[in-house]
Amino acid sequence: MRIDGAYAPEVRRTARLLSFFGAVGAVLVLSKVHAAWVADPTYDYTGSFRFAWSLGYSAVLGLAAYTWGLPDVSRGPRRALAAAASASAAGAAAVSVVQLVVGDALLPRFVVFGAAVVVVPLQLLAWRLATHGRERQEHRDRLVVVGSATGLELDRLIDDLADAPEVPAHLAAHLEVLDASGPGIDEQPLVTRVMDERATVVVLDREALLDQRVVDQAAVLHESGIRIRTLLQFYEEWLGKLPLGELERASLFFDIGELHGERYARAKRVGDVVGGVIGLVPLGLSVPFVLIGNLVSNRGPLLYRQERVGQGGARFQILKFRTMVPTGPTVTDSTWTTVGDPRITPFGGLLRRTHVDELPQVVNILRGDLSLVGPRPEQPGYVHELSTKLPFYGMRHLVRPGLTGWAQVKYGYAGDERDAREKLQYEFFYLRNQGLAFDLRIIGRTLRSVLGGRGSGR
Repeated sequence: MRIDGAYAPEVRRTARLLSFFGAVGAVLVLSKVHAAWVADPTYDYTGSFRFAWSLGYSAVLGLAAYTWGLPDVSRGPRRALAAAASASAAGAAAVSVVQLVVGDALLPRFVVFGAAVVVVPLQLLAWRLATHGRERQEHRDRLVVVGSATGLELDRLIDDLADAPEVPAHLAAHLEVLDASGPGIDEQPLVTRVMDERATVVVLDREALLDQRVVDQAAVLHESGIRIRTLLQFYEEWLGKLPLGELERASLFFDIGELHGERYARAKRVGDVVGGVIGLVPLGLSVPFVLIGNLVSNRGPLLYRQERVGQGGARFQILKFRTMVPTGPTVTDSTWTTVGDPRITPFGGLLRRTHVDELPQVVNILRGDLSLVGPRPEQPGYVHELSTKLPFYGMRHLVRPGLTGWAQVKYGYAGDERDAREKLQYEFFYLRNQGLAFDLRIIGRTLRSVLGGRGSGR
């Protein structure tokens, strides 16, 4: 089958369906085979208690695949194979632990381990389809961007497109406004360049929108089927953030779910409480492990408390397992934490890499200081400093801060003012699109990041 750019989104959706329903099919088929031909005596599979458990196992395998980034996270064949094998092994291990706890063979080993093996090549096929679709989509969405290279932060834009865009695309050309406008009234350099580059999307920054000749050419291109986007629209649709350089006060007058949607706010808080109660289990199990580790190579208090700024500017004490040497006359926590920070102890580094140090924050969630999803809270000193340098920084405090957030899964750790500026653009996007479905999407991506080793911002 020939797959061209027009069908790329459909191919990627097919890959995601294959990833999930492939697991479902493998479990159901092997369960039927076991019931009809392997078991002694045979039994009616659909009429037995094992039918419901097999559906549960199917869901676990599908969720594990998603958590490990399959099928659409960009990676090479070896990493894709490792992810597929790890996801299947995790699913089989989870069901085995449940069977061990309840003391009953809820599903036969033929089904548990057989499905885990069969699912691996199905996941690889789904990954291959998703990769092919992504490559075709990159070829389809060819961009010509018009605007000041400085205002566009062109290097950052190129990095964003190469890293993890929401919609893959290729930057075919960049034109300064004067070059796109042209010296003569009858000349159409923007139209010519777009046609030469076989571009499908033209992006105009605020300066380009003020040039009538650029706008007139964009209208001609639009009539010919080329998509025209403002820089603000492009960042939202393709990159999942709002560019600070394009924002004005009026552009931030949008509804925020947590403030303007009563049902969403209540549902979000119920989800936080449920998640916090569930989180108490791993927190309790981790305490003995952390206590022993502290005795060996992380001497000092078990918990680390630090003042952070929450919703409405209210301050609270965030809780973590301590990962650094205790603060004192010669050691302070007033500077940005950096990668390889010498204040981090060896055992503290392990806690950070595994994200175990974040577990005490479930107490903050139950108290109402934090939500599961939202902008990460910062120290008061950083908030004061960044509020004077970054426009509209205080907007992030309109909602309850989160254990994880869109900025964390898209950008990761912020180690300086430049990183904080980048993360703020993703936080504005979250505020503009806040909702339960988006929150669940962020939680899913957080699981992917943690298990994939990328982690999330602190």
